Amino acid sequence: MDASGLVTVPSAHSPAETVQRLMAALAARGVTIFACIDHAAGAAQAGMALRPTTLLVFGNPMAGTALMQATQTIGIDLPLRALVWQDADGVTRLSIIYPGTLAARHGLDPAAVPAVAAMTALLAAVSKEATT
Repeated sequence: MDASGLVTVPSAHSPAETVQRLMAALAARGVTIFACIDHAAGAAQAGMALRPTTLLVFGNPMAGTALMQATQTIGIDLPLRALVWQDADGVTRLSIIYPGTLAARHGLDPAAVPAVAAMTALLAAVSKEATT
């Protein structure tokens, strides 16, 4: 994890397959996928090239609401997001900011809200499923 709380892991799969695996892992757990943004497609529409870069926006209103009830400003960082991207060497990567970092950013003790631990466990599990 870097200083900003960003965690990036390599994937054993292509960007498209990693996105599909991540979506399937989230759906299997009843997590709502609010958006799937293909940044590379947007770049192509603008006449520019970009390696595969896809942003998934997802969450669970029960978990997110618990965090916002504790510290409403955390709503600017919710729902959660995951970025699947291909680096210059052709390696697919998955990047996520973990909920404890978001909670700390907004002055919330991550241990004070059980949702932080549950969301962290969820992200760890779906990240592993998507990338291995």
